[in-house]
Parts: sequence; C-alpha cells; structure tokens
Amino acid sequence: MGLFDWFTKKPAPAHAEPKTPAPAASGAVATHTRAVDEQLAGTWTLDPSHSALGFSAKHAMVTNVRGTFDEFEGTGVIDATDPSASTVSVVIQAASVNTGVADRDGHLRSGDFFDVETYPEIRFASTDVELVDAETWRITGDLTIKDVTRPVTVDFAFTGVAQDPFGNVRAGFEGETTVNRKDWGLVWNAALETGGVLVSEKVKLVFDLSVIKSA
Repeated sequence: MGLFDWFTKKPAPAHAEPKTPAPAASGAVATHTRAVDEQLAGTWTLDPSHSALGFSAKHAMVTNVRGTFDEFEGTGVIDATDPSASTVSVVIQAASVNTGVADRDGHLRSGDFFDVETYPEIRFASTDVELVDAETWRITGDLTIKDVTRPVTVDFAFTGVAQDPFGNVRAGFEGETTVNRKDWGLVWNAALETGGVLVSEKVKLVFDLSVIKSA
C-alpha cells in the first residue's frame, strides 16, 4: 500500500475485521539507531586536551589514590555496517603518569613500577569490538605494560555527537574496568604493621574520551 492509498482508502465494511497497523514506536527506534550509526561511521582521533585516562588504587587499605596519564594519542575506525570490523589503538607515554605528588610519581616511573626508561610506552590495540546496544560498545584488546601483554575488556557508553564552534565533529565515550596490576609485572608492595599492604593489587581504570572525526 502506498502513502497515497493509506490516506485515501475507504473504511472497511462493518463486517470486515480491521487490520492492525504496525506499532509506530518500532519504526521510530529503528530510525534513531540508523542515525546514530551514520554519525559514528568513519575515522576518529583522540583529543587529549578534552579527554582523561585515569586510574585509582587503594593506599594503606583505607583510601583511594587517583592519578592520570597526561600524554597519549589514539585513533579509532568505526564500521557502521559491521561494528565488529571496527578498530581502536592507543599509545600512552608512561612517564606522563601524574598523581599530584612528585615523589610518588617518581616512584611510579621507577623500576618498581613502570620502569619508563626501559619501557616508555603503554599500548592498547583492540582485538574485538562489539556493539552491545545503541549506546554501548564493548572493546576487547591487548594492553601492553612494560614487556607484558594481556587482554582487557572495557564497556564504553556512547554519550553523544556534537559539532564544536570550530567545525569539529566530536563524539564522547565513557568507560571503566578493574585490573590486577600484578598481571603486568607491577608487583612492588610493602607490608603494613596492622596487616595488609600499602598498595592494592586491584586498580580501577577510568576513561572519559572526546574524539574528533577526521575522515
């Protein structure tokens, strides 16, 4: 039935059962999903000045110490037709670790932790990308710290697309996951007299990302 027929079709006789129209909501949802895919398709570059790569770990078993890596770069390619063909890669300068305390940052850069003189970069390269729903992307990839590479999975929430005053098309993503630092050979610790250890093995990684469309 064409659009013209829909508006000009005469009512069915009283004895005939009226046809049930398709729910309008389904079409609206499908249209919205297609629009999101169209906006996200393409190549994106991470904007370090409007993004944050953060972490937190327990100190002395009682408080959280937070920090960031301040120098990094990354790219992503989103395939709207086949999301699993999308890719993500990020390179972090290990020496840019920043917890706001110079002595602690120096210790993190030393051989007890990141050993930045020997291993200046932390790298992530995706191995699997899954579009869970219209607003959630599940990224699995290889995280390399020092000379150890292990898989990590992060669920990212898509927070929207906008054009900034300079004409850049931007997209936002937020995600977090928890890892065990010992899995990457970051094993330094100190025992507490009251029991427990100075630095927790579990570290929460938190990502607030702004990416700019480049192609």
